[in-house]
Amino acid sequence: MVTGTGLVERAGELRELARRRAADAEEQRRLTPDVVAGVLGGGFARHFVPVGFGGVEGTFREFADAVAVVAEGCAAAAWCASVASSLARVAACLPVEGQADVWGGGADAFVVGSLSPLGKAVPAPGGWRVSGSWAYISGVDYSDWVVVCALLPDRTGARLFALPRGAYAVKDTWTGSGMRGTGSNTVIVDDVFVPESRSVDRQRLSDGHTVPIQAVNGLSCAPAALGAARGALRLWTRDTAQRLARGAGRVGGPGPALSTYEAVLTRSSGEIDAAALLLERAAHVADRGARITEAETARNVRDYALSTELLVAAVNRMFATAGTSGQSVENPLQRAWRDVNSIATHIALNFDPAAVLFASRPFALEAA
Repeated sequence: MVTGTGLVERAGELRELARRRAADAEEQRRLTPDVVAGVLGGGFARHFVPVGFGGVEGTFREFADAVAVVAEGCAAAAWCASVASSLARVAACLPVEGQADVWGGGADAFVVGSLSPLGKAVPAPGGWRVSGSWAYISGVDYSDWVVVCALLPDRTGARLFALPRGAYAVKDTWTGSGMRGTGSNTVIVDDVFVPESRSVDRQRLSDGHTVPIQAVNGLSCAPAALGAARGALRLWTRDTAQRLARGAGRVGGPGPALSTYEAVLTRSSGEIDAAALLLERAAHVADRGARITEAETARNVRDYALSTELLVAAVNRMFATAGTSGQSVENPLQRAWRDVNSIATHIALNFDPAAVLFASRPFALEAA
């Protein structure tokens, strides 16, 4: 693992805390306050914040490694840690005056949000008036700021807007079967004035900022699935070893044969390793910044989706041979199974759009 800011090492400490609090987070449908404090104290929020505002401008490789480490203990905690980093990187697109507002109280401000253009914005003297609702805003109960996206009149474009806590309401709507601890509730903004300095054209994200958003979007999601799958492998191996010690796997006995367990271990661990290698390369490419080519962007998008498919296959295979005990609510394996399958539904990890993007250039060249 790449180290630089110490984020990965601190993530190891957060992993153990998050593991102990995972059941509580599930029950409460949001992280516990001490885990949120660990996310912020561990440096996730400041990881992509400009140095001039107290951040460290860290690498994508270190970020992805750290998120995966936390997810070995609790995927929901890792997801919110990823949000804290990723949305701060989005906020860094704001004009300098807006950045000063967001990080005036320190670089560990917890920024959450949505890039989906689900709101409406109309010009007003000195800025904009914004309204709308945005669902699935992970970590919002603990947020200091939210960045939301709204359409301009006559759908002439879309802009991002940063609002401080108090300028938006939170509606408790999160009831997902997986990633229950993320507290992904709904943000509601009712005709709030946002100054021009806290707004930016959404196209800025695609045009590059420091790196095109499409080249890194999946990297905010897939590492959490990777860590959760690694955690599932550890749990499955431990439980299976105990099952074998009690006589499972014997010829003529109940349940799968020993060879079945051996095949599951070998194939699933290989798929997890393969996914990790794909994400490692994607993060390395992301760290090249604005020098990323269109072909590399398409490959990154493909690899986010493909690595997630590998992780889902690995976890599903393990869970299918975990027996009835694996489905017990007391067994964290079932949580990892639900979490990985839930993460895989994120739009940034959808394989078909990735395939369209990846195949468009080669097929276009062949047809020319």
